[in-house]
Amino acid sequence: MIAVTVTHPIDAPLHPLPLQAAEVPWPADDWPVGELPGGVLPDALIAEAFDPEGPLHQTYAMVVVNRGRLVFERYGGLLPQWDKPGRPVLRETPLLSWSMAKSLLHAVVGMLVAEGRLVLDDPAAVPEWQAPGDPRGAITLQHLLDMRDGLDFSEAYEDPEVSDVLQMLFGRGQPDMAAFAADRPLAAPPGTRFNYSSGTSNVISGIVAREVGPGEAYRQFLAGRLFGPLGMTSATTTFDDAGTWVAASYVYATARDFARFGLLYLRDGVWGDRRLLPEGWVDHGRRPRSVDPDDGDYYGSHWWTREGPFG
Repeated sequence: MIAVTVTHPIDAPLHPLPLQAAEVPWPADDWPVGELPGGVLPDALIAEAFDPEGPLHQTYAMVVVNRGRLVFERYGGLLPQWDKPGRPVLRETPLLSWSMAKSLLHAVVGMLVAEGRLVLDDPAAVPEWQAPGDPRGAITLQHLLDMRDGLDFSEAYEDPEVSDVLQMLFGRGQPDMAAFAADRPLAAPPGTRFNYSSGTSNVISGIVAREVGPGEAYRQFLAGRLFGPLGMTSATTTFDDAGTWVAASYVYATARDFARFGLLYLRDGVWGDRRLLPEGWVDHGRRPRSVDPDDGDYYGSHWWTREGPFG
């Protein structure tokens, strides 16, 4: 069991996680299939999801799993390509995770915490913060996972001149994204302010890289400990020049393979007869800890979540 000392702004019971039905096989090379329950996914809702003029603008894939069985999937749209017409999205098409990668990073951190290689409430092992008197030395790994590190990092995507995230992903911070983000000063004392930040995720990924080894060693850790056991055969990751997985944004996988990861968390970190994540780690991620001041959404630890018993 993972014990975490943290103040929860929202103290409510979590909805119990369901068990995998004994008669339903775990996904192997393919998913077990079933019927979509009536009324769960109206045709009008599906049409709205895939309407490029609708609220979601562009949906490439929808995969629905119910009680461990694949009950619905649909694909659509064209993936843009710079030098040729767009590529149709099919079941086999790898799709970019964007911020879903942050939640995969949460799983990786849980594995290392379970082994005692990382400690949540210890000061984060970030070289840029180790100088005597540096106030960033008070930032813990838990602060980082909760997006409550206090770093002055702008996640705005409009103006590249003031956007830290655009400079990190596409500009001067691109060669070593973890170092770029770690170099930001504090805007608030650690633990006191929620600020959603892709830079924070890459700082964490830099910590993981220093623990498991950068570059190919990190890639093999992901393949052997996460993607391989789940059967996510399509999953690939992007690394920067420093050998750090860009865990804020960059995993490519098919929609079905992303659904495998979702099922891992729905089943409390267990896959088949193996526990891949330590007991309590899924609850650690999904328990609401912060409210986003911009839109009122709830955030746990590298997972967006929900208030009350639905978290």
